[in-house]
Amino acid sequence: MQQTTATGLVRRIRRWDLVLLFINAIIGAGIFGLPSRVYALIGTYSLLAYLICALLAVLIAFCFAEVGSRFNDTGGPYLYAREAFGPALGFEVGWLLWLARLTAFAALCNLFITYLGYLWPAADSGWWRTLVATAIVVFLTVVNVVGVRKAVLVSDFFSVGKLIALLFFVTVGLFFIDPGRYSFATQPAYGSFSTAVLLLFFAFSGFEVGVIPAGEAVDPRRHMPFAILTAIGVVVTLYILVQFVCIGTLPGLAFSQTPLSDASSRFLGAAGALVITLGALISVTGTMHSSLLAGPRLLFAMAQRGQLPRIFSLTHPRFHTPYVAILLSAAIMLGLTLLGTFISALTMSTLIRLVAYAATCAALPVLRRKNGAQSAGFRAPGGIVTAIIALALIVWLLSNSTWQEARDLGIAVAVGLLLYIAFRPGRREPQARS
Repeated sequence: MQQTTATGLVRRIRRWDLVLLFINAIIGAGIFGLPSRVYALIGTYSLLAYLICALLAVLIAFCFAEVGSRFNDTGGPYLYAREAFGPALGFEVGWLLWLARLTAFAALCNLFITYLGYLWPAADSGWWRTLVATAIVVFLTVVNVVGVRKAVLVSDFFSVGKLIALLFFVTVGLFFIDPGRYSFATQPAYGSFSTAVLLLFFAFSGFEVGVIPAGEAVDPRRHMPFAILTAIGVVVTLYILVQFVCIGTLPGLAFSQTPLSDASSRFLGAAGALVITLGALISVTGTMHSSLLAGPRLLFAMAQRGQLPRIFSLTHPRFHTPYVAILLSAAIMLGLTLLGTFISALTMSTLIRLVAYAATCAALPVLRRKNGAQSAGFRAPGGIVTAIIALALIVWLLSNSTWQEARDLGIAVAVGLLLYIAFRPGRREPQARS
């Protein structure tokens, strides 16, 4: 039965839909290209880098699970930061995450067209490129406007599709492993190792997307912790196995631009490479879809609390979706895709997510001590210690960013502050409750 909330949304995202939504958001394009890049930096020690990223992802996931179990509303990290630290920091987190969703979509859409160009060369040039990008954005926009249930079913399809492709690669590839390709004789330099971990964490990030549409989930305080921890467990296991197979089956891994496709072609021929290429297209499209599902909900949540113009909080009278926020976000995503500004956006994407993750981890001890805070439906193992360790690892990763990346992040924060000031005067901040 359809349950309409006080905000005009409907609760149609079920428990296993949430699991698949998290998987869809995390597994994007990174895992199809990063195995070779991290191997080029640190060789077989890339397996250790995966384990460190996995540890950080699990610690952050525990923090998200506990903090998320306190909320029923849409907004995710924006809502957590606002409740724990006030509206100014909450606005910054919401703004940065929305910006990250826009730029990530543009990057992935261009990457999709590049992949498609291998199968259909005309797709990556001239008017065909514009038409393909427009068709993708229009299709995903329509899916998201016509109802959250339909959007979730599409997300489920993409999640299953990308899992099948990666499981196929791992299952078959394990039979062609050459044990002699694993060597830990030469230890990598500290700088190379930390750079590899920062680069690799991009492939583990994205799980903030799953908590944003909590206002449309069935019993999110109970199901959210299960969904995020289950998804992280699946992703961590799969990623480590993918790297293990790539190292053991592809001699020129460090120089490969498409490591999974190249490895597949060695042990399965052209048919195997085709399967992985199609899997990459499905994976990229699925992650674009998750960006368009989550990004507009940030605008919706911020408008619900008076921090953006009220028009962004409007829901469609028939479909009960935040259609104005979706249409605006989609239009900007298409514009960024066609302008090709995705390259500079990618350099900042991981940093933005790390800042949002840090805010959520820091919110855990604050909300535990805050009077009047909603009780948690899940308690993170280790509690405050887990949050502190996660924060320390996040700070370590942030310290390895370049000056240019830090500058770009600072510019984004400054723009967010100006927007917060512009929309703050004379505005009430109503509390949206579902």
